[in-house]
Amino acid sequence: MESKLADFLKSGKDWERKPTTVPGVFVLRMPPFRGVPARLAVELNPVDDAGRPTKKRGVLLRSSEELTEYRKLFEDDKLALLLKNVDGLSPKPVKKEEPTHDVIEI
Repeated sequence: MESKLADFLKSGKDWERKPTTVPGVFVLRMPPFRGVPARLAVELNPVDDAGRPTKKRGVLLRSSEELTEYRKLFEDDKLALLLKNVDGLSPKPVKKEEPTHDVIEI
């Protein structure tokens, strides 16, 4: 895994996203920025049935320390309570209907 990540960091394109064997977990190559060289980050982005990310950009984790901090946030019971209240107040998403095609049955 380390050599594949090193190759991706060296030869990947800026903002290129590579899938992993864990659905919803991607490796992202971040471009150099203000004197900081190019680096890798992990993106968490739920996937659809075809394995494609469902959001344009997911949650970026740049280090294991960030993962620890996010875990603390996700485990906080107050977050779950807040989201339940948000769910109750927010309008429900409109479900897209599948387009129907005029089909001539033979």
